Parts: sequence; C-alpha cells; structure tokens
Amino acid sequence: MIGTANNQPASGATEVAASPVSGFQGPLPFDWPLANKAEQLLRERMAQFLERNTFARQLADRMRAETATDFFEWTDHLVLAPSEELALREAGFVPDPVEETPEGETVYAHPRATLPRVLLHRGKQESPSRLALRPESVAEFMARHNLSGEPEGTPFSRYRRVVVSEERGTRLEAVERRGYRGFVPAPLKPGELANIVEVQELWRTRRRLFSSDAEGIRAAHQTLDRVLGLVGRDLACQLFFEAERAYWLTRNRAGRMQKHRQDQLGLGWGNHDHHTFRCSREHFVDLVQFLLKLGFIKRERYYAGAEAGWGAQISEQPVADIVVFADVDLMSDETELDFSTHKLPPAPRLGTVGLWVGLHGESLLEAGMHHLEARFDFDILRAQFKESGVNMMTPFSDFPFLRQAFTEGERWPIRRERADRLLSDGLITKEHFDQFMQEGALGSHLENLQRHGGFKGFNQKSVSAVIAATDPRKNHFWPLSAAA
Repeated sequence: MIGTANNQPASGATEVAASPVSGFQGPLPFDWPLANKAEQLLRERMAQFLERNTFARQLADRMRAETATDFFEWTDHLVLAPSEELALREAGFVPDPVEETPEGETVYAHPRATLPRVLLHRGKQESPSRLALRPESVAEFMARHNLSGEPEGTPFSRYRRVVVSEERGTRLEAVERRGYRGFVPAPLKPGELANIVEVQELWRTRRRLFSSDAEGIRAAHQTLDRVLGLVGRDLACQLFFEAERAYWLTRNRAGRMQKHRQDQLGLGWGNHDHHTFRCSREHFVDLVQFLLKLGFIKRERYYAGAEAGWGAQISEQPVADIVVFADVDLMSDETELDFSTHKLPPAPRLGTVGLWVGLHGESLLEAGMHHLEARFDFDILRAQFKESGVNMMTPFSDFPFLRQAFTEGERWPIRRERADRLLSDGLITKEHFDQFMQEGALGSHLENLQRHGGFKGFNQKSVSAVIAATDPRKNHFWPLSAAA
C-alpha cells in the first residue's frame, strides 16, 4: 500500500498521465502514480542509443556486473529530435520553461515521477542523438575511463560536461552538477572558488559532539547561517549532503564496500535515492527548519498510527535533487498533528526512533544518518553482497514498482553517559542497559532500492514493519566484534 499525505493508504499505485503541474508550484497529492508509459518510452530510446554506441553499451554491462546498478538510473538527460514531442506529451511529460539551455532547446520533465529529463534539439538529426550520464565528479569519471580532452565548465562551477564517446550519430556525455538544474556552464565569479572550498571544510569539520543536543543544534544552525552567507542555498545543500554521506561511510561497512565499487567506474553516489535522518521529539522542528533553510520543500508526512509509534516528514530539494526522510517517535493521539511545525512534548516512553537517538545521538549531530538509500538492480546487489559476506534483511517492499531491503545493521558501541541517562530516566531497563553496554546497538544500514514506472513514493505500511524489526531492544544476535 502507498501512503498518502493524509495517511489514507491507496489500494496500489495506478498508471495515470501526469497532472499539468510543473515543479513545486503549490501542494500536490502524494498518492504517487506510476508512469510506466513514460519510463518505457525513455528505455526504448536508450536501448536504441546503446545499440549504436559501443562505449555506452559496454559501460552499461559493467555497471550491472560490477556495481549492481542500472544505466537508466545514472542518466541525467537525453537529447531527442523535435519529432518526439507528441510521444513525450502523451506519456505525461510537460515543458519546463524555467531551465536554461545552450541553444534554446525545450526541456521536458515528468512532474510526478523519478525519470530523466529530455531536451528537444532544433536540428534534424536522427533520434536519439545525445545521452548524458551524471556521475558525482566528471574528473573522476574521466580518470577511471582514460578519457582525453577537457571538460566544458571550470572545476567547481555549476555545470560541467565532457564528451565521452561519439559513434554512429550518437554522443555520450558525462555531466557534473553543483546546485544547478539547467544545462549551461558558467565561469566562477571572483572569490567564489574560495567560498566553495571554505564551505566544504565547514561542513566536514563541524563539531558533532556537545555537552547537550540543544547546544549542538544551535551550533549546526550557526554553521548553516555562515555557509549561506558564502554560497547560495542550493550549493550549500549539495555540499552539506556530500559531507553527510562521507560521515555516514565512516560508520557503515556495506556503504564503504558499495562506494568503492561505484568509484571503480568513476560514478560516486550519483544513484542516491534518499537520505534518512532520525531525530528526537525535542528537536524535530529544529531539523525541519534546518532543511527549509537549505531550500527543501515539505512533501509527504507519514502518520503511521498507534501500532507503529512513529511518523516521518519527507522533504525534497528540487534543485540539488536531494530527498530526506526524517523519522520521529509519535504517540497514538498525535497522528493528526503537524509535527513538522509544532514541537512535540516529552514522551513517557521511547519508540524505536527515540531509543536509537537516545543511544546514538541526533542524526544531525553525533549519530549521522541512519541509512542511505540508493537505486540498484535489487536481485543482483543482494546476490553480489551475499558473495562478499554482507547479508540483506527480508525485503520490506516487494512490488513490481518498488523493492526495498536493508543490509544487516552496523552495530555501534554505546557511550556510557548516554546509556546512564536513559537508565536514570527510566527509559530503558537494567537488562537493556547491560545488553547495550556489552553488545552495542544497531546503528546504520545501506538500503537496496529498485524503482520502476518512475514511482516516487514509499511503502508506509512495510516501512513501519522494518522500523519495528530494527528496534535495538529486539536485536542482540552477535557480539560487537562481529560487526567490525
């Protein structure tokens, strides 16, 4: 079942054409549709492209074999002939007049699906003509594939691109974006490079451990305010999440293994789907405000209800192309409350999310992200990880349009002062205190996700099940040393 904005689960995802709403102009319904026709159209054009471009075809094979990823998920955009316009419109794509293009090309996007965009060129070349991949770094991609030439666009600028392969009327490109959705490179302004480097350092070196979480939250906002004075919010957002992924990698072995595999092809984390933060009831509104400053727009709000004991605010930064899933404990009488704007009072007990924060800290501070979810070929990743000794939990979504599973959790040691505080406040038992101090507690996961039909939503009912399944009070299966 697919959760909606009002917590009324839909009977399933349905195939509909996109509503004529471009971008985020006003509230949208969040019973996300399937866009099978649109995805099929793009996959057919990509298949034609791969038939004619040897480099792209071989790279697609390597992506699947070496990283368990789909070439489709690395595609930033396609450039097609004007004759494709009717087919695009019939599949639900709509013009996006906001984006800059180098020669006045029309940009088409599907406003309610996770699909690559399409540019229609003005010439008469056979379609498809160009396809652009989006690794994290053009330079890393060039180095891994022994490419010559020089990228268009200066290092650290908003948009860089390089020609990878030209063959039989096709051109494969790689592009790099920095807080920018258009298609026109631009030089850095005087002093801009120094500001970018300073912001990278501010995010990566910011303090995460404080005498109180309230002090840490204030410090995070102060750093953000300083960053916003140096660079725009879209670039600030992208650089923040680059730093958050790097921090998370230090605490998740499965993530490090997969990042290494993707780096061997010069890809980085360009296939990220969403970033999950866990937060206390006390500071949830502070986290949401932090995201709003970074340019996020609030999307779905999950009211999972009394049986689940949690809620989530999903937010999206449309320019940096970042999605955040922010979790918080909820009591049974709080399902109608907008907990993203109203501060929650102290709770008499801890749910799974609250206990995780109590043991490890706020995701915005000491703990870092609970998990990163990226897009893979679901079955291939599971098989490849198993061969490498990394197991997957039971899938919590297994639909034709959405498949999701966690890697087995990374077990983290617990700082004694955190466990002492929970015990003295009566929020954990002495038995659980001893268990956590001896064994640690589940900390982070990598999530294996596969989408089809451009489906943009999440599976609310099953997310509740997996959250319950990862409760630290229910998980003490192996000693701390086994997770190293």
